[in-house]
Amino acid sequence: MMPHHHAGDDLLIAYATGTLDEPVALVVATHLALCPLCRNEVVRLEELGGVLFDEQPDEALNESSFDALMARLDAPPTETATPSSCGAAAADSGDPRVPRPLRDYLGCHFEQLDWKSFGGLEEASLLPEAKGFRTRLMRIKSGTAMPAHTHKGSELTLVLAGGFSDDEGHYLRGDLAEAGPSVDHQPIADPGEDCICLAVTDAPLRLTGPLGRLLNPFLRI
Repeated sequence: MMPHHHAGDDLLIAYATGTLDEPVALVVATHLALCPLCRNEVVRLEELGGVLFDEQPDEALNESSFDALMARLDAPPTETATPSSCGAAAADSGDPRVPRPLRDYLGCHFEQLDWKSFGGLEEASLLPEAKGFRTRLMRIKSGTAMPAHTHKGSELTLVLAGGFSDDEGHYLRGDLAEAGPSVDHQPIADPGEDCICLAVTDAPLRLTGPLGRLLNPFLRI
């Protein structure tokens, strides 16, 4: 099934040029694994970038740039953090709901993640070392309405299974929802199947409505 909600042009261009922060790049890469249309667009952008690069005039490499390059080549390799809390020795995810780009970040079966329960919502955190971002898998019980909220920054939500609806539309597997400060919504999981999403935010959410405004000082999401 082809997704109906795609990554925006700015996201695809930044992904093709390798300028996205890791959490955002993870969401886009996982979307690309489920969306042939956006995947083909990234290939086109990469080819275009290659043509533009080839057309640039040659410039001499100054001595300081050469020394900096050699210093980077001589530097010892840095250790990479384990993407999830499962541990490096854990079994492969092996879950058909989890596309390969995301699977590489889990390191274990989907159900073995450190899920935290909040009523009808379960969360498992990813990439805790990525400062300034909150990256998490969310499993929303079918039919559950999330609190109405807006955003102090941006929010990317990619559906992996099930679906949800809000004032902006209906989102199913592979669909990518982009929300910012101008969006005030209340996602509701579809009936019949739990909604599983990969979500990345770069600032806290802000609950709306009378009760939400009372809870905002205590909110940590």
